[in-house]
Amino acid sequence: MDIIANYGTTLVLVAALFGFLMAWGIGANDVANAMGTSVGTKSLTIRQAIIIAMIFEFAGAYLAGGEVTATIRNGIIDSNAFVDSPDLLVLGMIASLLAAGAWLILASYFGWPVSTTHSIIGAIVGFAVVSIGPEAVQWSKFGGIVGSWVITPAISGVIAYFMFISVQKLIFNTDDPLNNAKRYVPFYMFLTALVICLVTIKKGLTHVGLHLSDGEGILLSIAISIAVAFAGWIYIRGQKYNPQDDSKMHFANVEKVFGILMVITACAMAFAHGSNDVANAIGPLSAVASIVASGGEISGQAAIAWWILPLGGIGIVIGLATMGEKVMATVGTGITHLTPSRGFAAQLATAATVVIASGTGLPISTTQTLVGAVMGVGLARGIAALNLGVLRNIVVSWIITLPAGAILAIAIFYVLQACFS
Repeated sequence: MDIIANYGTTLVLVAALFGFLMAWGIGANDVANAMGTSVGTKSLTIRQAIIIAMIFEFAGAYLAGGEVTATIRNGIIDSNAFVDSPDLLVLGMIASLLAAGAWLILASYFGWPVSTTHSIIGAIVGFAVVSIGPEAVQWSKFGGIVGSWVITPAISGVIAYFMFISVQKLIFNTDDPLNNAKRYVPFYMFLTALVICLVTIKKGLTHVGLHLSDGEGILLSIAISIAVAFAGWIYIRGQKYNPQDDSKMHFANVEKVFGILMVITACAMAFAHGSNDVANAIGPLSAVASIVASGGEISGQAAIAWWILPLGGIGIVIGLATMGEKVMATVGTGITHLTPSRGFAAQLATAATVVIASGTGLPISTTQTLVGAVMGVGLARGIAALNLGVLRNIVVSWIITLPAGAILAIAIFYVLQACFS
């Protein structure tokens, strides 16, 4: 308690610095996942992707990041274990932010798409074990986390596989792909809009004052999706194509339509990601600010100080702009060759899996979900279409993320203890 009383302001400033670093890592790694397929399919240039992500990620983080956040991320540790020693919790959260942020930046440097959620969870578990003991960790939560390494990529992979197969059979592998695109693409637009609306309603609107029941949210999503499909139908029918064009030109024209869908989906996923994953950076930071402000009192939830959400949003944007290119390349071109229709199938499958996970409480990593979806699209063309070397590196990086976060957090925790005691 003496540490909080004597160094309160310093602790908050250090936590803010490391929280910014964590947000930087999220931008460099996780946001690049959201935009990687759009860049890989050449629907967007890297510069365009960065600009779009900057706008929508910041909007999601700032507008829908939440007025209240769980300060102990995902309930992975028992906050009651720290009631008599809140200074340990403060130092541990600061150590966790630096450890997770450092790991994310290192992974981004090598182009590894890893889970930001697993990074911060590993770090929090590490400091909790050495500061209080194993009893401070709610180990039952770990079954779902480890299971998510297999379950979420599998779900998104299966959805992406069948989505891409349907596009191939209904449009590309037909005698008249252009006319079939005019017939079926509005249906895909309906699906896209429906999933996007459900993701947004699940993740953001309650924080901006719009409280909808599940039934109201579904009805609103369907209404918006019908309007989008109708607008898409009018747009596609209004396009003038030369009937004398060969099949390659017809394919190119169809891919342009899917390219537009890719951009829309990427914008929505960036907003949803900003509203959700900014909590990985601001959750521990809010915990530190709340405990210091209350003089050592620990609460499960706390109002976010006005400066924390902008700090997280700006950090995410800068991370993407400075270091996001390598992870974008891994997801967009490293795993398999993507076209706009393939990228669309992967992006829609990712969004659909997020909706499923939100409705069922399934622990999820957006990164692993997208990688699984890209794999599913690749498998639709055969195992030879996948770069197995890249996939091996990705899986290894997933496995070592939890222990890497824990080991770094333990080392940093001991250093902080030495500095402040």
